[in-house]
Amino acid sequence: MDTEVRKISTFVEEMYIEGGKRAEQPITTVVVAAVLRNPWAGQGFCADLRPEILRLAPVLGAELTRRLVAVMPAERVEAYGKAAAVGVNGEIEHASALIHTLRFGNMFREAVNGTAFLSFTNTRVGPGAMLSLPMIHKSATGQRSHFLTATFQITDAPGPDEVLIAIGAADGGRAHPRIGDRFVDMAEMEGEKANV
Repeated sequence: MDTEVRKISTFVEEMYIEGGKRAEQPITTVVVAAVLRNPWAGQGFCADLRPEILRLAPVLGAELTRRLVAVMPAERVEAYGKAAAVGVNGEIEHASALIHTLRFGNMFREAVNGTAFLSFTNTRVGPGAMLSLPMIHKSATGQRSHFLTATFQITDAPGPDEVLIAIGAADGGRAHPRIGDRFVDMAEMEGEKANV
């Protein structure tokens, strides 16, 4: 890859017990993150981010997706999301630029037959910051059982002139969901209005 990627890290978590109660089946979460040189580092304010987005986002999207589905086959993915963090010398817009394009997200969405937008975070941090990658169900956006967050850390990244981008997936929702779906709330609230 001609992307100045310094490293790619993969995190796998298998959760068996939550709240002192064993899950019906283990819930696996996978995060794949790439650390690369910020392509806008040292340029001052750059008005046009598009050339680097077009150069990097499709390649990064394809590679991270390839690695994630190698660990968690596409048919197992139920929830997904993405995250980006720029080092302290960069703008949050630099991190956002590489993940908030269909040229990045569609690679992942199409590979796992998703229809929902990829939930996201974008931030500026120092090396070793704990990062959050939020997820939602890949097609049923109101399914609260799949409102998840993967947390991960790369101890030496992002450096001041680097960007860290990641995608994540889970093969299930929370172990013991008990709060119902968003659409149930909406229907109940509509009924309450009608009875007023």
